[in-house]
This record gives sequence, structure tokens and C-alpha cells, in this order.
Amino acid sequence: MIVNKNMLLLLICLAIWPSAMAQQAADPEFWHISDSNSIVWDVSSESWLPHGDNIEMSGSKVSGIIYYAVNEKRQLTVTRDLIFPQLRTYDRTNGVNWQQYRAYRRLTYSSEIEPTITDSLKTVVFDQVDSVRIAGKLIIYHTPVNHIVLTRTLFPSMTDRLFVEQWTLTNIGRDAKKLHIGNTTASTALPGYKGTYHNRVYSDAHDHISLTAGQSYRFGIYFVAAINDEPTDGFSHEAAEHERDAFLETMQESLVLETTNPVLDQLFYFSKIRAAESIFNSKMGLVHSPGGGNYYVGVWANDQVEYSGPFFPFLGYPKGSIAAENAYRMFLKHIPKGDKPIPYSFEIEGDIQSSNKDRGDAAMIAYGTSLYLLRMGDKKLAASLWPLIEWSLAYCHSKLDENGVVRSQTDEMEGRIATGNANLATSSLYYGGLKYATYVAQELGYKNVSNTYKRQQRELEKNIENHFGSAIEGLDTYRYFEGNDRLRHWICLPLVMGINTRAEATATALLDSMWTENGVLVEHQPGPQAHTVFWDRGTLYALRGTFKAGFFEKSLEKLAAYSRKRLLGDHVPYAIEAFPENNMRHLSAESALYCRIFLEGILGIEQTGFSSYNITPQLNEQLPRLTLKNIHLGHTTVSIALELIGDDQVNVKISTNGRLVVDTKQKNRRQVNFELK
Repeated sequence: MIVNKNMLLLLICLAIWPSAMAQQAADPEFWHISDSNSIVWDVSSESWLPHGDNIEMSGSKVSGIIYYAVNEKRQLTVTRDLIFPQLRTYDRTNGVNWQQYRAYRRLTYSSEIEPTITDSLKTVVFDQVDSVRIAGKLIIYHTPVNHIVLTRTLFPSMTDRLFVEQWTLTNIGRDAKKLHIGNTTASTALPGYKGTYHNRVYSDAHDHISLTAGQSYRFGIYFVAAINDEPTDGFSHEAAEHERDAFLETMQESLVLETTNPVLDQLFYFSKIRAAESIFNSKMGLVHSPGGGNYYVGVWANDQVEYSGPFFPFLGYPKGSIAAENAYRMFLKHIPKGDKPIPYSFEIEGDIQSSNKDRGDAAMIAYGTSLYLLRMGDKKLAASLWPLIEWSLAYCHSKLDENGVVRSQTDEMEGRIATGNANLATSSLYYGGLKYATYVAQELGYKNVSNTYKRQQRELEKNIENHFGSAIEGLDTYRYFEGNDRLRHWICLPLVMGINTRAEATATALLDSMWTENGVLVEHQPGPQAHTVFWDRGTLYALRGTFKAGFFEKSLEKLAAYSRKRLLGDHVPYAIEAFPENNMRHLSAESALYCRIFLEGILGIEQTGFSSYNITPQLNEQLPRLTLKNIHLGHTTVSIALELIGDDQVNVKISTNGRLVVDTKQKNRRQVNFELK
């Protein structure tokens, strides 16, 4: 492992730079949207220096968090934090308990592994940067030195334990160049649970090259991990790039958003990449995991079951749908006996369970699994996973208190902030589970069960209103738990589930009282420190809910501002987990939640069966057109095109396989029903 104290200090500095820069400048924009589905940071004209950022990129056996920073002289520093999730390492004798959950082989590399380029007995130092591009890969364009341009392209292998850094040297001068490339290599070995783990860094550059005027030479630097006798060389950067490009092409062609706002379109595309790339091989099969340097080869009841699982059927990405199914099956396999709560995560390829508290996970599972099955539209699959829904709803019902709302020890914030004995999130998710399980039950022929769930849903809606409905900070919205007197981000959940009794005050609380330049606060409190705590998942749910409830203009204004900051601001190009905790890591499932704003919020897609749908189109002068192409609804691929006509009419066209299913002009926000057979 190539690491020292100075490098660790550098990593710490790089990690805090985005937030430090945010304090220096009021919402600076470093990036602009370019062609080829990319964004570009023009460092040559940048006035806000120094600046640093990081981006995570993943394949099935590797994840790399690349830290890059540019100082006042436009000099670049790159640090590669590489994680090989399947290579479980031994616990440390002086370690703490949580480290066993994060026991991945992890190495950090800086400039000491970079090749040395020599031209006429002089070492060519490519330290300055002209621009940086993000296009599903990280591409760095260096300032020419001695008429030579260096372009670096960093990306993960999609199939191997391999991260690639591709260097391209181009002669932009008139005379031929003879260059010497001095390669450096590094190797380490470590015993682990699966054998001896070998890590190797090497380059396949030729020692001597000649470049005529205008000619380029490309080679790869390979960061490899292997177990026992697996090969650590012989890789091809061209083949790895072809794999990455094929994945990116799939993301470009599936579930395509086209609006009059290029920021929304671009961040939607990037969100598909981040949501879909973080899928890993494991003993559980393919699994989607959050990433972020901490969370790999595992599944969680919130991130995978509730957030990303219901999204993948829309995307039509087979690996995503399979990974989602594997997550649901893992929870099904571990339904507990008696009244014990179900484990809320399975980490380290399923070897370690987390079940020390009830976070309302049964409600998350009922809601997420029901949505996933409706969207897959597969009766056989639904029948096989139905016991998970049935158990989850029964567990929630068994936890109803004297007020008819669901008791849980905490919520998915896991005790970071008080939740009382019964919180609004758990009851709202249980409500959503009942709502969508009624449709799954109907499709499976369980009429009596469906009727029971409908009755329980109606009762729960009354109980949510009676117990949680309250005036908080002068707004007739919801208290999060009994005794709570501050606005919370999860008051958005009734809106997400279609409960609009207190919609106007709740939307005001979320989009006005609690809104900051980073979205919705976790809790609204007086004092400056309270205004620094935010989790993007709350913002992404809030926007979905306020759009769904019909507060289009204000929601669009906030969505546009939030999207611009996440795409073009100081930490790009994805939705983040949280701040200050984990300092704004790019967790994968948050990107799935971003896409769901458009599908379930703006479009208002709802299902009442495997093949029956309705949407509630919404547009205005700021967003007069919206098209979603290649939406996968069950076994059918659909395109939906909306266009504003006049002040309050929308032209709605829904087509599949070139055939119009719906072609109508109607009032804005009026529901459209359709079936796909």
C-alpha cells in the first residue's frame, strides 16, 4: 500500500475542500454543460482557486473515489482511493466493532506511481491543468509542455478487479518527438478471508516512443487486485474502456429525459449512471450497494429495498432489476421468528447482519417490495416474494399502539436525532405498503387480503391525521412524534404516499421554512449550526411529494436550484448523502431517488395493477415540454411526451412500439389512465 502521513493529510484536506469553498463563496459554479453528455470545468479561466472535489466510479469488483485538486497556479494533485469490496480483510486487534462491517481491501495511491516522461534529457512535468471533463469517466486535460499534451482518463473496469488510468500523449508541435517513458510499479500482498490478496500497479507503456507532428500515443496504468494465483497483468485499457462505454451507452438510451431545462436533463442522465454502476458481484449474487467508501457488497432496507429497488424496473437495466430482486430475496430468507424485527442490512456479502434496532424496516420493506413487484409486472415473481410483503405488513400491524400508529425504536436516521416511540416516517411507509400491496394482492387473486389491506389503510390514514397532525412552528402540518415541536424533513412522506390533508402547510414548511441552498434541513432549529445538517434523501423525497401534491411552480423552482448546485457547483455531479456526516459522499441510491422525482412526482406515475397505470401531467411556462423515452413499464417500453398548450392545456402522447396508446389534449394536472396489454 502506497501511503504516508503527508498523503493522509492531503486526503483530509481534499475531503473538506468542497464544504470549505462553499463557505468562501455564495454558491459558486465551477462547471458548465458541454456536448457529448458531459460537464466541463474550464480551469484556465477559473477565478475560484484553489478548488478540489472528488467523484466515485464503480464496476462489479472495484470502486474508485478520485480526489482531484487544483491550486492557485493551476497545478493538479490526484489521489486515488481504491476499494476492492469482495476482498474481505481480517479484523484488527485494536479495531472497533463497526470496522468489521467495512472490512474491504482498500489502497490509496498518489503521484509516486505515475510514469515519468523524458524529452531530450529533460523530465516533462505535466503539473498544470487546462480543463476537467466528467462524462461517465473523469478526463483531465493538462496544459501543453514542450509541445506535448497529456490527457488522462480515469474509469473502473466493469468486470475485473481493476481500475484504469489511461494516458494519451499528443505532439502538437511541428517537429517529431522522441520520448522516454519511465514506468514505475508497486506490489503488495496481504492475507485475508479468501486467501492472499495481491495488489499491483503497472503500466503497459513502451520505454521509447516517437511522435510525429499531430500524432498521439496512448497507454494504460492498471490498478489491479487478485486472490492467490489470479493474474495481475495482461489487461487492456482499450477493452476496459469499451466495457465502460457500452455501459454508458446503455444509460444514454434507457429512460431518456428531454425537457427545456438542460440542467435537469444532464443531472438525470448522470443520476442513472451513479444509480446503475454501483452493482457488485457477491455471494448473494449481483447486489446494489450505496458505495461512498463505506457501503459495499451489502443491501439495506432503506437504500436498496425502498430507494433504488423500485427505480430499476423503470430503467430497464437487467443487472439493476436482478440486483433488486436479490435484495428482496435476502430479506425474505431472513424473516425472523416470533416478534423480532427483521435485520435492516446484510453486509460483507451477507455474512454480517445488522438487527440491533427496529428502524421501521418492515414498513420500508412492505412499501419498496410492493412497488417493485407492481413495476416488474411479473406474476410468478410477485407470488414468490409475496410472503415478504405479507410478513412485513403483519409485523407493522402488530406494532400499532393505542393511537393506531406504528411503534418503532427509530427511523432510518438510526438515532442521530430523536424519534420518540412512534414516528411519522414508519407509519407513512406502512401506509404506502398497504396501499400498493392491495394492488399486488388483487393481481395474485387474494381478494380478501386486498380488502383487508384497504380497510387497514383507511384506518391508518385517520390515525396519522389524529396523532401526527399538528400545528408546528405556526404551520398546520405534522409533528414527527409525540412531544416534537420542530419541523422535520420526513413530514414530506404523507405527500409522497398521496395523503394531502395537510398538503399546503407541509409544502410551505418544506419549500420555504426548511429550505436552504442545499435543500431541506433534517430539522428546522434556531441557530447557525442547525442549518448545516442536511441529508439529500429528505430533499429528494420532499420534492417528489410536493410535485405529486400539485405544488408545481414552487417545486420546480427548488428542483432547478438544487439540480444546478449538484451538477455545476462545488461538489458534483450527483446527489449526495449528507453533511456534515461523511461530508457529502455520492451514495448511489440517492441518484435513484433523484430520477424518481420526475417519474413519480412530475409525471405522477401510479399503478393500480401489473398493466394499469395513470399519470397526472404537470407543466408551466418554465417547463413547457417534457418527454421521457424508453420507460420500462412491466414488459413494455413506453415513451411519454407532454407539451403545454396555452395557459392550462397539456398535449399528452403515450406510445409503445411506435403505436399511440394515448393522444389527448386536456387540462393541466388532470389524471390520464391507460393500460398496457
